[in-house]
Amino acid sequence: MPKATAAGAAISNTDGLSRHQVVAWRNATFVIFGLCGIGMASWVARVPAVRDGLHASTLEMGRLIFGLAAGSIIGLLASSHIIARFGAARTIAWCLTVGPIGLTVAGIGATVGPSFAVTFGGLALFGAAFGMCDVAMNVSGAANERMLRRSIMPLFHAAFSFGTMIGAGLGALAESIGLPIAIHTGIISIVMVAGTLIATRFLQSEHLVAEETEPAPGDDREVTWRDRLSIWRDSRTLLIGLIVLGMAFAEGSANDWLALAMVDGHGVSNASGAVVLGVFVTAMTVGRIAGVPMLDRFGRVPVLRTSSVLAALGLLIVIFVPSAVVAVFGVVLWGLGSALGFPVGMSAAADDPRTAAARVSAVATIGYCAFLVGPPLIGFLGEHFGLLHALLIVLVLVAIAALVSHAAREPHPAGARTAVDQPRRVVRE
Repeated sequence: MPKATAAGAAISNTDGLSRHQVVAWRNATFVIFGLCGIGMASWVARVPAVRDGLHASTLEMGRLIFGLAAGSIIGLLASSHIIARFGAARTIAWCLTVGPIGLTVAGIGATVGPSFAVTFGGLALFGAAFGMCDVAMNVSGAANERMLRRSIMPLFHAAFSFGTMIGAGLGALAESIGLPIAIHTGIISIVMVAGTLIATRFLQSEHLVAEETEPAPGDDREVTWRDRLSIWRDSRTLLIGLIVLGMAFAEGSANDWLALAMVDGHGVSNASGAVVLGVFVTAMTVGRIAGVPMLDRFGRVPVLRTSSVLAALGLLIVIFVPSAVVAVFGVVLWGLGSALGFPVGMSAAADDPRTAAARVSAVATIGYCAFLVGPPLIGFLGEHFGLLHALLIVLVLVAIAALVSHAAREPHPAGARTAVDQPRRVVRE
């Protein structure tokens, strides 16, 4: 595996990677994203059983979820420094070893005893490792995208979505056969660690630069931790962060509130509300897959603006059209429009290999604020104005994301990319 040079210095791909190495790197990244989705969904699927095992109140479950969220934020903030020191591949390997340990500890805490403190501690460790891995795998994925010379980041995030579907299915199976949480999380953790040990062997250095590609203009901000923190004063970082914030808010608000908003606002049954949420997730997954050729053909900015329009139109339909059937059509538009903002933001943040880890860390932290602040904010507004009208805040943030979408513009013409298996003068046949 090629090693990074001094912190923050991009190394040229002068020796070249074979096509097999680049494609193997891509496939390994798919596995990493998928494993993260499996791990997260496996836990979320057992939350009701965790509540019953701990005999926890709703307030106590909120505190437990806060432990996971707080750990994630700590991991995100520390990630750029860890990646600068050890590289993305080693960071992923360690995080997807430590993270499953935390998941297992949380499962044991919810089963043996049970112990709220042990579960909280395991979740905090799990969250910190996964927050750090989130940045590292996006940095590595963006580097692979540069070498492939095509937009592939949405497909990596689609792999995460498929992983959550698998994890949720396995969680439902474990619940149906009465498998104890500790055994379930232990099995999932073993699978994750084994998959990680295999996949990380094929990852390459995130500092590789394709021969015909120049890093985006900018100062080297990865030499010291103070330099890396200075990325927060960069206007492009903050603007990309706003794009990710708006689109993450659009995604997260649907995950948290769509089913209930359909039940309370459109009068559908609880089962139908769950089905509508499934429609949203499916539409978002389809949008991530279908968005790749659109990005390659038209570039990030037009696609982001179109995505924002689709999401806004879908939200308007869901909020203001009284027909539940028509509202489902709005949900499809909402899901399609929400699909590309987060992965495209990660790609844009990683354009310059010299600042990729620091910028992705900052942008991801801004984006994750949507998942932390969004649920209670919409809940508060929904209590006073109704859930459907509370979703207007999502509409405002999506509009802001559209207005600042120019910040995600590619450092080279969108049409300069080539096919995935034929990167020009980037790989050695």
